[in-house]
Parts: sequence; C-alpha cells; structure tokens
Amino acid sequence: MITVNEGSVKIQVPDFSRVSSKAPVFYNPDMEFNRDVSVLALQVFQRMVDRAIKVADTFAGSGIRAIRYLKEVDGVAEAWANDINPLAVECIERNSRMNSVSPLVSREDAGVFLRSNQGVFDFIDVDPFGTPAPFMDSAAAAIRNRSMIGVTATDTSGLCGTYVKPCLRKYSSRPLKTEYCHEIGVRILAGFTAMNLARYRKGSEFLLSHSTKHYMRLYVMVRRGARRADESLKNIGFILHCFSCLFHGHVNGFTPINMKCPSCGRELDVAGPLWVGDIQDAGFIGSMIEEAENKKLNQKEKVLRLLQTCIREAGMPPGFYDVHELCSSMGVSAPPIDSVMDHLRGDGFRVSRTHFKPTGIKTDADLGAVKDAIKGSLI
Repeated sequence: MITVNEGSVKIQVPDFSRVSSKAPVFYNPDMEFNRDVSVLALQVFQRMVDRAIKVADTFAGSGIRAIRYLKEVDGVAEAWANDINPLAVECIERNSRMNSVSPLVSREDAGVFLRSNQGVFDFIDVDPFGTPAPFMDSAAAAIRNRSMIGVTATDTSGLCGTYVKPCLRKYSSRPLKTEYCHEIGVRILAGFTAMNLARYRKGSEFLLSHSTKHYMRLYVMVRRGARRADESLKNIGFILHCFSCLFHGHVNGFTPINMKCPSCGRELDVAGPLWVGDIQDAGFIGSMIEEAENKKLNQKEKVLRLLQTCIREAGMPPGFYDVHELCSSMGVSAPPIDSVMDHLRGDGFRVSRTHFKPTGIKTDADLGAVKDAIKGSLI
C-alpha cells in the first residue's frame, strides 16, 4: 500500500505501477486535477442552491472523491461511495476512517445503485473507466430537480473521430476528426447527456466543459419540466466542416442539411447530432475562480489557468480556427496569434483563446475575415 495526499485528505491505495481497470482498487493519480475542479464546481453549486446537499460517487474506487467532497465542500450533508468491487469497499471504509468521515458505502452495479435511489441526490458524479454512455440513462432518471451531474468520458478516440463506429454505437452521433475534434467530442457528450435528461422531462444547462489530456469532463445543471427539456433540445444540432478550405459552421435541429461550402463550394462534412449551445457559463466559472482562493488544491495554478480560459469561451459559437492550420493552407508563415486576435477585435468581432488547443481562436468572424486578419498581421 502507498499513501497519497490530495487536497485536504490522505488515503492509502494499492501500489500499482500503471493506471488500469485491472488494478485491485482503481485510483488514477492523473485525475487529481479533475477532482480539484470537481471540488470547486460542487462548492459553487452548493452555494447556488443554498441548501445541504447529498452527493453520489457512482464509481468510487478508493473513495477519494466522496471523501474529498465531505472534507472540502461546505454544505455536503451526505455522500454515497458506490463500487461493485468488494476490495474497493474495504478500501473506502479504511480511507474514510483515516479521514474521520462517514460516507454511505454501497456495493452495487452503478445503474442499479442510481435506479434504487431516484430523487435522492443533488449531485451525481459519473466517472467510469471508459465511456459513461451505459450509465447516463440511470443518472438522468435518478437526478432530482435543481441538481447537477458531473460526467467524465475517457473514450476520447471515439469521441474525437479516430474511430467513428464506437462513437456511433455508444452516443448515436457521428464524430469528425478536425483540428477542433476535442470540442466536437465534448459537444457530442453534452448532446448525449441532454437527450438522456430530456427523456425524463429534465432540461440541461451546461456550466463548465473541458477536455484535458485523455478525458473530457462536463458539469450540467438539471431542472425538471417538459418545457425546459424542449428548450434544451433546441440546442441539439450539427457542426459543418470543409476539409478543403477549413470553413466551419453549425445548424440547429435533428435533421442535418446537405450544404455546399459557402467559401469554396465543396460538399461539407457533418458531425452530430451534438450540443451547439453554450458549454461554458461565465457566472458559474467566475464563482469557481473566486472559490479557488478558499480551497487547498495541489494543482490550483493549473486549475485557474483552465478556468480563466474557459470563462473567455463563454458565449462563443461552436468550433474554432487553428491559426497555424489556416496559415499552412494559405501558404504563409504563422504570425503571432495575439496580433491576429487584435485585428479581429479592431474589425468589430468577438474573439478569444480556447483551452482546447493553444493555437486555436474562437470567434464570431467568418473564415474570410479570419484570413484577412492573418494577412493583416503579416504586414
């Protein structure tokens, strides 16, 4: 056994040389960043709803999430730590004693656990090893009104379009391997989540979404009501992309439109159905940045860098332009990205960096205006 310090807690986990679902008890040290962000998101959510909350970690492994929520988030009344692995249950109980907390420990299949606790939880954390797709229907059924779900997906090769068929099977959506494929993957995951919630007359409001290393993570506020569900579904649509000139756009609705590229006339490729609405909420993320000052986080600086970039993405249209890719297609050297952004702002467009790619910019400018800004930056 080895001892791990994370946030305000200390736990013991088996000494396993590499992260694997075959480990006797699953603990991924690379996901500490994910858990740091989750602590901030849960605290801001708790202050938003202004009540004592009940939270569920459906794939608890070592118990680190549930224990951290109890120790580090004010207003958590109860935390459930569920894992089907009997060794994990023993580990959770031991680590809970080490930290003087008492989560409610259960040993059930995640779907059964959620279905048997419908209407109980204010926050459900779905963080499996691989795809969350098989568990989202149960999470959507179980979550109560004015609540939040946190979803992690590590099957990024499918969501990003490296392997198309797995994404079609799991998410009923077609990915597309573009320069902004990670954003497409996040939007596929968001759309899938929203459609599962809508089935139970629940609406979705995405508060924070990010793609980090090998996984994607999103936080969605859930409100009950058929009208809210219908409003959410208006944000389902398709992203259109031209692999010839790098144009991109989007359309709302469940039926993709056969379109020619307005820039070069080539037939457009389509990704979706997926979420084409906002995936970042500036107010929520701003509160997370403020809350970070009150929390002990080992990766605080890295977390703040992510949040400060995500808050600038709020309100921007889907997709982004990779300045280096565009310059390559134009046969010119890449100018400083800040210079391109300054030119776009000077022309009256909104523009921001994106956390999805260091050479990407999100903007409401069309392809021609972005190319003009690049040319203007070369002078």
